[in-house]
Amino acid sequence: METRFDVGLWARPKHRTQRIGVMGGTFDPIHHGHLVAASEVQAVFGLDQVIFVPTYVQPFKLGRPVTPAEHRYLMAVIATASNPRFSVSRVDIDRETTTYTIDTLKDFHALFQDAELFFITGADAIADIMKWKDVDRLFDLAHFVGVTRPGVTFNPAGLPAEHVSLVEVPAMAISSTDCRSRVKSHQPVWYLVPDGVVQYIAKYGLYSDSESGNRQLPDGEAGDLEVTEALPSRREGT
Repeated sequence: METRFDVGLWARPKHRTQRIGVMGGTFDPIHHGHLVAASEVQAVFGLDQVIFVPTYVQPFKLGRPVTPAEHRYLMAVIATASNPRFSVSRVDIDRETTTYTIDTLKDFHALFQDAELFFITGADAIADIMKWKDVDRLFDLAHFVGVTRPGVTFNPAGLPAEHVSLVEVPAMAISSTDCRSRVKSHQPVWYLVPDGVVQYIAKYGLYSDSESGNRQLPDGEAGDLEVTEALPSRREGT
């Protein structure tokens, strides 16, 4: 596995601060590619937990309808429930407005004051990180991890190596776009997304027609799930 950091730099000392991964995205829907990437980064950096942060509004994805945030949040909860190192935060969706990575990291920093934060995103997003809001402050708050796939060429020139690492994860040709398209065309998404998410999509008719993005949860149903929450929010490029 090729990475842009010295693994020894991140070796786990006997006494150390907590390490927390923050993985933000639309998750529309969350799929196994997201989970594998988070698990790989967790193992490489010895993260104590990875917190998934579904976005309320994704600035770079406003060209298409996005499934209501509550659905995306609950699908993420279902998908991560079996991994004790994974949890889901609703800080973005509770803001009910566009949020940027700097806002997310400030929230996490306030909640986990002594922790090391690792922001996880795709390498394509990392390529544009120097254009993100308050970029200098970002590097004070977290180390950034760009996820790459085998065979994908990425030129890290211009990125600060002391603040940005690349981690190659197993190739999984899965995208949320493809999952939505398959559901809409009545093709199966079993084994592309977690089983519980497949059932959730079917239950609420998500992605099956032009109305799917407007399907709402019955009153009170969101509270029926026990959710392990942390804090934090959103994303220039994930």
